[in-house]
Amino acid sequence: MGDEHNPVPMPAWSEIVRRIRARTPARIFVDRGPAYSTRMEMELRTAHASAVDAVWNEFDLQKDFPADFVARWNLFQISSQAQSKQQFLLRPDLGRKLSDAAAGLMAQRCLKAPDLQIVVGDGLSGAAVSGQVPALLELLQHQARDRGWSVGQAFVVRYCRVGIMNDIGDRLTPRVLVLLIGERPGLATAESLSAYMAYCPRCGHTDADRNLISNIHSRGVRIGDAADRICNLASRMMSMKLSGTGVKEETAQLPGDSGS
Repeated sequence: MGDEHNPVPMPAWSEIVRRIRARTPARIFVDRGPAYSTRMEMELRTAHASAVDAVWNEFDLQKDFPADFVARWNLFQISSQAQSKQQFLLRPDLGRKLSDAAAGLMAQRCLKAPDLQIVVGDGLSGAAVSGQVPALLELLQHQARDRGWSVGQAFVVRYCRVGIMNDIGDRLTPRVLVLLIGERPGLATAESLSAYMAYCPRCGHTDADRNLISNIHSRGVRIGDAADRICNLASRMMSMKLSGTGVKEETAQLPGDSGS
């Protein structure tokens, strides 16, 4: 390592910067003078356009998921009380409640009081849902059944906000509800998925009653790791009969850590 008297040679700095850049999608150590380079400016504009597209694109179950995946899990799509993308963005409250038609169809097709209920919501990025959910849902279904849990019928909610978990919880009464929902896009990625989780969600619950595993994408939390974390956390919720601020994920002890 260099210091003020023996600075790190320039070639070594170049290697350090390359290795740091490889570990994060953040734009760090970018080349610039009085302004960004043309290349960086174009990258930023492209990323911004992708983020805007991810928010405004309409998610459609039949169009955005493979047909065999939809058929294998018997997926169906319902909607919140929002009636358009614009209304969904302007009225977040409408995205937290199911429409009457949606509630009726859900009641017809879904098992009540399962151990685990998985719901897919478009949220603020349909691209995240189409990119991450097929592989993640498969793993969650298999892991849940391996643990002996009853699993409710999975379905998709269009124009969905996180608070819709309470409405679904009141109607289906699952022990644990997992909402896989598209995150607000940033300039690093427009395909990041979140998994919100709650034990016995019901009317009046807030974010303090929920747990979150976020940044599920190829350069964030990998699909396999996300599935493990979701199922392990669901198991803790069932054991403790609790979710939210009172429940923490169990983390592996670091080598050499005495636990003190």
